[in-house]
Amino acid sequence: MRILVASSNAGKLREYRALAAGSVLDFGLLPNFGELPPFEESAPTFAENAAGKALHYGRFTGEIVLAEDSGLVVPALGGAPGVLSARYAGPRATDEDCVRKLLREMEGRTGDERRARFVCVTALARQGRVLAVVSDFSAGILTTEPRGTAGFGYDPVFLIPEIERTYAEASPEEKNRHSHRGKAFRKVRELLSGTWPGAEGPLITAS
Repeated sequence: MRILVASSNAGKLREYRALAAGSVLDFGLLPNFGELPPFEESAPTFAENAAGKALHYGRFTGEIVLAEDSGLVVPALGGAPGVLSARYAGPRATDEDCVRKLLREMEGRTGDERRARFVCVTALARQGRVLAVVSDFSAGILTTEPRGTAGFGYDPVFLIPEIERTYAEASPEEKNRHSHRGKAFRKVRELLSGTWPGAEGPLITAS
């Protein structure tokens, strides 16, 4: 089953392909994504942005489109960066810029104030119809400085308590097991295969 990811992020595609290993799901990036009219992620919630993005980019293909909105939520910062995670340090900011701003905002905060969670909402759409919207999260602790070289975004400062390593220090298998994206994807896989509790069959059948 072919699914196109509405993104130009090669890191996300690698994670989805790793998560789909051994299944019938075949992931690719939406062709010419950078040349398509962009979707403005201006909604106040991850779910609205994910569903809107899936519907928007679904207009440019007859295949199933997967879109997600994910980000870091820090209660001590009033929920920031939240839906602005990728643009926390400005519209053209790099991952490093956003991490530096976050660490500045967290200076002097200790204990429970450093608790955070990564949230992922994933939406599937095809030909103008939303097929599913699922969500999950991963709870962690923000480090005081970047640790590790793998991953992307805020991975170097998000510590997974269960393994005492950041996303950027974890192996791909460890990250996929504990991450917000991995948890949300497993729900998608259950829906597509018909193994979701109470499901009478797969959500989508291959044509």
